[in-house]
Amino acid sequence: MSSPTEQDRRWLMSAIVLSRLSPPSPAHYAVGAVIVDRTGAMLATGYTGETDPHHHAEEAALAKLTGPHRADLADTTIYSSLEPCTTRRSRPHSCTKLILAAGITKVVIALREPLLFADCHGVRTLRAAGVDVVEISDLGYLVRDINAHLQLARWEIGGASLGGRS
Repeated sequence: MSSPTEQDRRWLMSAIVLSRLSPPSPAHYAVGAVIVDRTGAMLATGYTGETDPHHHAEEAALAKLTGPHRADLADTTIYSSLEPCTTRRSRPHSCTKLILAAGITKVVIALREPLLFADCHGVRTLRAAGVDVVEISDLGYLVRDINAHLQLARWEIGGASLGGRS
């Protein structure tokens, strides 16, 4: 696990801002995702519900990459405001599986997914597959605020943050 850079913070803030475009829903988090290549150029963005109510942010961003960009994702980073999911009820593949299949080598998140909808192990699964996962947890409060419609005060249970699972 590498330390976050200033570039990581800037791109993650872009993903967090993008998440505000997600239509509020009691059935999903508002999440934003930005995919950046090794030179720091943005390749694609996505947010929850952007093109389909069931599409997650990472899925929406990855779907936009076709042609030469799709073949060269090995040195790319995906910035996601929330930990990529490992369980999907509405789609055949989790965001974690899509990221691994795309060959993305670095994932930067602000907050781990709480136990509201599913038991998520995105960080652990990605790291086990050799992906560099960077957590910038001091930006997590922004993600909680954006998702206040889900009453995320429950993210803190018994003094332990569900956003800090390992």
